[in-house]
Amino acid sequence: MYKVNATLNTNGNGYWSNVKRAVEITGLQLAYTNDELDFGELRVRFTAATWDVNKDGLIYTDKQFMRELKELLTQLGFDASDVSYSEQGMQGDTYVSCDVGECFINTYMQHA
Repeated sequence: MYKVNATLNTNGNGYWSNVKRAVEITGLQLAYTNDELDFGELRVRFTAATWDVNKDGLIYTDKQFMRELKELLTQLGFDASDVSYSEQGMQGDTYVSCDVGECFINTYMQHA
């Protein structure tokens, strides 16, 4: 787990939530990679105190959150060019699930 202390915002225009809020991000977890290291799952961990999926819905598909996430990843030295939301069923109660490719995985491995 790569520890992070950051705040990302939702704009409330996702398919699964209309909540506009600041969300505290606590970590980045590369939860899965294939053997070729060209595909994986990144879990962007957040605090339940700032986002409750049972009340607020899923952050999944919120464009502002993804834009700010890519900006944060770039600032932290990661290549965010192949980061996108994974499917709805992979979203968690305390994380946003993203698909990542070889570019992100290579830079994540350098930081780990």
